[in-house]
Amino acid sequence: MNKKSIRILGDIITLAILTVTGFATHGEAGSSFLPRMAAAFFPMALGWFVLSPWLGLSDETVINDPKNLLRIPLVFLFTAPLAVILRAAILHTTGIPIFALALGSANAFGMTVWRWLYLFIAKRVK
Repeated sequence: MNKKSIRILGDIITLAILTVTGFATHGEAGSSFLPRMAAAFFPMALGWFVLSPWLGLSDETVINDPKNLLRIPLVFLFTAPLAVILRAAILHTTGIPIFALALGSANAFGMTVWRWLYLFIAKRVK
């Protein structure tokens, strides 16, 4: 498996883990919540994969420098509100600003941890 595949798979797994964790913290981790989880996961993943390349987070030369991990919260500053709006449209409900803040903060933290781990993994993969 090459570095790009590892990074993309890791990004998807990280977003999925963060989504499930978010629901679990509210006691909503059962299979009956899968449609709502999907309504949160897919807009967040879409936002991440559309916006992160604009800040170089798909470019190996950029992401190999640890100081560029600080770009991740900036991506989620825009990704989270977009995801909340899309989620609200999917679920036919309203988007709540505090949810965008919590969603963005949690995902920025989780993705930063994953990408920090990726720096070590990428050094081992040729």
